[in-house]
Amino acid sequence: MSELRPRPQIAVSAAIFRDRKLLLVRRNRPPANHYWTFPGGRVEYGETLAEALVREVAEETGLVIDIKDMLGWREYLPAKNGGIGHFVILPFAAHWVSGEINLNDELEDARWLDPRAIGDLPLTDRLEEIITVAARLING
Repeated sequence: MSELRPRPQIAVSAAIFRDRKLLLVRRNRPPANHYWTFPGGRVEYGETLAEALVREVAEETGLVIDIKDMLGWREYLPAKNGGIGHFVILPFAAHWVSGEINLNDELEDARWLDPRAIGDLPLTDRLEEIITVAARLING
């Protein structure tokens, strides 16, 4: 995702829950280099949002998920991410179905965490509020 694109790009991400724990991943490249966030990525031409999300999660983490619901939206503008690009990100709540974490080169770390105890990890913009909504939806 490091090349500049002149138009907004649509991306998807997943708040994945397993046994009441949430998966957070640390990015290994811009635009969110070294920040903790949800796995996900760009929607390719002709893909549905769900297809893109399932593909991106599998590519980045090796996990199979069951998507529950959309959680809102987030946006990264060029001025906020070093000019890398303009991204509209649609986060979804999901359940882990199978697989164990096997990170690709886009990610440098992953943790299953209690969503109420994230601590002081550096998170991407607005992620805390999305986590709150996701945890309420999935864990009640």
